[in-house]
Amino acid sequence: MDVLCLGIFVADVVAKPIEKMPDKGKLVLVDTLELHTGGCASNTGYALSKLGISTGLMGKVGTDGFGDFFVNYMNDAGLDIRGIKRTSTSNTSATMVMVSSDGERTFFHYLGANAELCYEDINFDIIKDAKILHIAGTFLMPAFDGEASAKVLKKAQEMGIKTSLDTAWDSKGNWMRIIEPCLQYLDIFMPSIEEARMITGKQEPKDIAEALLSYGIKIVSLKMGENGSYTRTHDWELHLPIYKVESVDATGAGDAYAAGFLAGVAKGWDYKDCAKFGNAVGACCVTAIGATAGIRSMKETLDFMAKFEN
Repeated sequence: MDVLCLGIFVADVVAKPIEKMPDKGKLVLVDTLELHTGGCASNTGYALSKLGISTGLMGKVGTDGFGDFFVNYMNDAGLDIRGIKRTSTSNTSATMVMVSSDGERTFFHYLGANAELCYEDINFDIIKDAKILHIAGTFLMPAFDGEASAKVLKKAQEMGIKTSLDTAWDSKGNWMRIIEPCLQYLDIFMPSIEEARMITGKQEPKDIAEALLSYGIKIVSLKMGENGSYTRTHDWELHLPIYKVESVDATGAGDAYAAGFLAGVAKGWDYKDCAKFGNAVGACCVTAIGATAGIRSMKETLDFMAKFEN
């Protein structure tokens, strides 16, 4: 296994178009109602698999119908699902996504099984089979964030495994207090620029990266939306613009970037090429609705990049 994605799994129920909530007790018809897999670890893992990278998932879902859907979907997609635990004490994490006719989205989210994930759920016999351990969804796993995550990252590094981490938005505002124990055990850190600003208290990409690198992280790559990406090590920095495409839906673009970057690492590429490929996978992602529909194969993504270079 090249990459093991450990973190949050979510079932997304997407309805559209919805312009307003119906009155209590009333019914409104919608044009589409769809069920999708979501969550940072799921999105990144699925994208890696589509890129041809041997990928596993580790996390927690319920024994409910959403959990069955999630496990079956990922198994059918060819991912290693040995690390997915089932719990009967919480349902699978889920989000109701209501999309208006102009594309604006409103969310109702249930933390569910993601809130239960803890150190005791981690199977190191599976982790030792991976070249890279990627934790995705930090700040949305209250029983695993902080010291428990740090213990897992430390043990993984001691086993000779590269470690990587990607964050979500911390609605409780704990930021550095939660994540600081993890930073010294990271090889790769890929937060969004907004999350990185909240973590470090810095504003400029260079200052943010320098603050994070001081913890011993080998490489920091900041996802900056329409401003591209900024990647820095102790020796060099690289600001890459976006690939200009027609954006249909930005859902999962950050997870797609992480998948592209990690695919390059798994292939042994130079970190600069990893960042460039991450930008390309993120660009492909936004050309279709949903977090994974726009992801292409490795060859198709490289061909996409070549068109911009000719």
